[in-house]
Amino acid sequence: MNTESTEPSPFICGLDASLRIIGGKWKPLILFFLGHGPKRYGELKREVRGVSHKMLIQQLKELEAHGVVLRTDYKEVPPRVDYTLTPFGESLIEAMVPLCGWGERNSEVIEKVISKRKEGASS
Repeated sequence: MNTESTEPSPFICGLDASLRIIGGKWKPLILFFLGHGPKRYGELKREVRGVSHKMLIQQLKELEAHGVVLRTDYKEVPPRVDYTLTPFGESLIEAMVPLCGWGERNSEVIEKVISKRKEGASS
């Protein structure tokens, strides 16, 4: 029996598949902080500066639906919920580590480029 799929992949390449999971402004940052261990919602909200309540909840739900994040509701009063990476999510973090390193090594150049663009936009 041939187990190979004859259906074409819905993705252009592996990067396209990855971006379907982590695409957007907030998901990589959420994953970065969850990579340091389980977090409660309030902790994530403080760490992912600038994200709105609505957007953080939406992004967490999407990451959960994709099997990257596990949400645990302890059914307590007051409510206690935490978020942690699944093994699938942990493997994604491993893939993101080199990108984080690149950003750290090039942060000065990136800052200059962004500043230059902002100056050009305000002219």
